[in-house]
Amino acid sequence: MQIHHIAIICSDYEVSKKFYTEVLGLNIIREVYREERQSYKLDLAIGDHYVIELFSFPNPPKRPSQPESCGLRHLAFSVESVENKRDELIQKDLNCEEIRIDEFTDRKFFFTTDPDNLPLEFYEN
Repeated sequence: MQIHHIAIICSDYEVSKKFYTEVLGLNIIREVYREERQSYKLDLAIGDHYVIELFSFPNPPKRPSQPESCGLRHLAFSVESVENKRDELIQKDLNCEEIRIDEFTDRKFFFTTDPDNLPLEFYEN
């Protein structure tokens, strides 16, 4: 078994679309508007690997990220260099936490958030 994709409902579709494609650099596979649901669905990939469905819906309720609540805790991306990725995101005006070391794997990682305050982790390969 493998994870097929992760679905994210955003509060502002255009802002999130720009964030995931222009800031994080994910590739658009397809974008459709579903009239009956008043909803956009954007399929995104890292390279050729399908990873995220980004949805818009009219007036979705906010989901708390802080303090941590039940449900999906965060979305993690694997990167070659957390220093380089952190510098790149800071240059794109994202607030990034300091780099930390995973006490169990000794790997570097840091967190930032998407436009809806969903925690995003960048973890070194």
